[in-house]
Amino acid sequence: MNDLLMKIFNIGIVPVVTLDKPQQAIPLAKAIYAGGIECVEITFRTIAAEESIKVISKEIPEILIGAGTILTVEQVDKAIAAGAKFIVTPGLNPKIVKYCLNKGVIIIPGCVTPSDIETAIEFGLEVVKFFPAEAAGGIDMIKAISAPYATIKFMPTGGIDIKNLNTYLSFNKVIACGGSWMVNKDLIASCSYETITKLSREALFAMLGFEVQHVGINMPDTISALKTTNKLENLFGFTKRELSNSFFAGPNVEVMKKQLFGKNGHIAVCTNNTSRAMYYLHKIGVVFNDETASYDGTGNLRSIYIKEEIGNFSVHLIQKK
Repeated sequence: MNDLLMKIFNIGIVPVVTLDKPQQAIPLAKAIYAGGIECVEITFRTIAAEESIKVISKEIPEILIGAGTILTVEQVDKAIAAGAKFIVTPGLNPKIVKYCLNKGVIIIPGCVTPSDIETAIEFGLEVVKFFPAEAAGGIDMIKAISAPYATIKFMPTGGIDIKNLNTYLSFNKVIACGGSWMVNKDLIASCSYETITKLSREALFAMLGFEVQHVGINMPDTISALKTTNKLENLFGFTKRELSNSFFAGPNVEVMKKQLFGKNGHIAVCTNNTSRAMYYLHKIGVVFNDETASYDGTGNLRSIYIKEEIGNFSVHLIQKK
């Protein structure tokens, strides 16, 4: 996948913003970024769009900025000149697609029919927008319409919020979701930037879905591990289960047969998407032990350890099943 599209995948959420005044652009972008989301799509539905893209790209270059609701090639030129890194259109306009491809610009056109998708494939596109997502049949429609097309992926937009976000993102042909619930016009008009940050952060952690899966306790040998496991079983009724390197007492306590990662043991934190979680944590300064990475049969990251211990426990991310 193209590097820019891969970045959109890792970010996972694309706030779709309509601004009436360019003066709203910087505080809004800062609010979204403070919430942990580093991407925004500015729609060309108002005359403020071009200038808004320009000031954000200049003042906050860390944010990946796209231009949405693009209807003409003239708007493409304005958006790219202002600093937009990708173009999003509500439908598949062959003239605009050709124009963007000739200029080397990433375009994500709207597609809701097999004919649209086949046209996109003919153009060599990797990702299309599915719009309006909920009104056009939602995730069930995406699954049905995508079945014959192995290579194409989707960025659904329209009717998506925190409640159904992961319904879409859990499907492997969805690279990200566009949404405006955290940046709706009322919040922008009332300058409710703290609320926008709060909603953006809630969306981010809802997407990542961090949960403690189990805690591992290091023991020096198999006999000590068995004694500890038996005690947990006798005291609390936790069912004992033996693996090659450990015993489990119930589903949430692992007793290691020898000293492994961490002074005292490890904490396994599961997540909806290990790659997205790693991307986010790396962005805020977390360093990973790449030698501990493991992958599933299709090459997707399954688990990886963080280098720093927390409370004398090592921490590793695990992909939810």
